[in-house]
Amino acid sequence: RRMQMNKKIVTILLLIIYTLQSCDSASNKGVHTNTPEDSHNLVQYADNFKIYKYKSGYKLEIKDNSSNFNEYYIFADSIDIPEEVKTKTTIKTPIKSAIAFSSTQWSVFQKLNELDIIKGVLESNYTNNEEILKLINNKQIIDLGRSNHVDIEKVIDLKVDLILYTPYPTVDYSNLGELSGSIMIPFPDYLESHPLGRAEWMKVVGLLCGKEKETTEWFNNVVNQYEKLSKICSETNNKPTIFSDLPFENQWYVPGGNSYIAKIFEDAGGDYIWKDDKSTGSLHMDAESILHKAQNADYWRVINSYDTPFTYEQLEKENELFPLFKAFKEGNLLVCDTRKCGYFENSQYEPEILLADFIYHFHPELLNKEWENYTPKYFKRLSK
Repeated sequence: RRMQMNKKIVTILLLIIYTLQSCDSASNKGVHTNTPEDSHNLVQYADNFKIYKYKSGYKLEIKDNSSNFNEYYIFADSIDIPEEVKTKTTIKTPIKSAIAFSSTQWSVFQKLNELDIIKGVLESNYTNNEEILKLINNKQIIDLGRSNHVDIEKVIDLKVDLILYTPYPTVDYSNLGELSGSIMIPFPDYLESHPLGRAEWMKVVGLLCGKEKETTEWFNNVVNQYEKLSKICSETNNKPTIFSDLPFENQWYVPGGNSYIAKIFEDAGGDYIWKDDKSTGSLHMDAESILHKAQNADYWRVINSYDTPFTYEQLEKENELFPLFKAFKEGNLLVCDTRKCGYFENSQYEPEILLADFIYHFHPELLNKEWENYTPKYFKRLSK
C-alpha cells in the first residue's frame, strides 16, 4: 500500500511539474523582448523582408543568405532611441551616406531624388544611366569593383552609414561591416518570385531615406496599375505559348514555372511552356529538351546585352538550332536591349510596364483607356 501511495505522489508531482512548465512555456510564447507595438506586417507581397511599426519608428526584418531574419530598428533623427533597443542595430533617418552594391538599390535613391546619399556602387560598367556615370566621372560616386571582388580599402575610406549588399550564397561579405564600421543590410530582392514582391523592396529604401509616405504611395500606384492590367487578361481563353532566353556558353537555362517572369507571362494572358514546373529559379536543360518542348511556341522572350548588332541573321550564324523554332521563323522574338532601356535598374519597380509590354504582344486588343496607344518600353518584337 505504501508503494502504491508513493507511486501516486510521484505521479501527482510529475503532473504538477508538467503543468507548471506548460503554463510557463505558454506565457513565454506571448513575450518577445522587442515585439512591435503593431504586429501587422506592412509588407504585402515580398517574402524576404517585413516592416512593423515600433513605438515612434519601425522594426525592419530582412532575410540574409542563411535564411535568418536580421533586425533593424529605425527612427527619425529627431526621435530618441528607446532604451530597450539601444543594444540592437539601430538606424537614424534620413541616412547621410550609403554604398549600393546593386543597381536595383541605387535606382530607388535616384527615383526619390536622394542619389547624393550614394557614395559608392559596384560594376558601373554595366549601366548606361547618364546621371550615375556623370557622378562617377566626377568622383562623387566611387566604383568599388565587382560583386566577387570588392575594393575593401575604398569601402573603408568612404566611411558610410550603411552598406546595402546582395547576399549571394557564393560571396562572403561577413567581415566588410566590421572592417568599415558601416551597418550591413542584405538586399535579397532577386529572390522574390512575385513581380509586386520585387517592386515592394522600394519600401526599404524609402524607410532609410525617411520617405515612407512617398514610397508607399508609389508602390500602391504600381499595385493598382498591375492588378488592373492583370484582371483584363484573366478571362481570355486565347493564350499564346511562350518560352524564354538564349543558351549561355552552350548551356541553356530557362525560368522555373513559379519564377518572376513566369508570373508576368501568366498575368499577361500567356501560356508559359514550363508553367507546370514548381521551381522559382532557373532550370538547366539540354538543347534537345528545349527544342522538343518549345519548338512550336508562339513567342520567344530574349534579353540582349550584346555590343554587336542583334539580328535574325546573326542569331542563325550563332546557332543552327535557332531557325528550327516557330517563333524564330515567324519573327516573334520579343527582345529587350538592356543597353538602351535600363532594364536591370528600372524594370523591377515597373512591373506594370513589363506586364503591359507582353499584353501588347499577346493581346493588343485588351489595352484600352490610358493604355490604348501604348508603345512597349522593354520588350519589342525584333524586326525580320
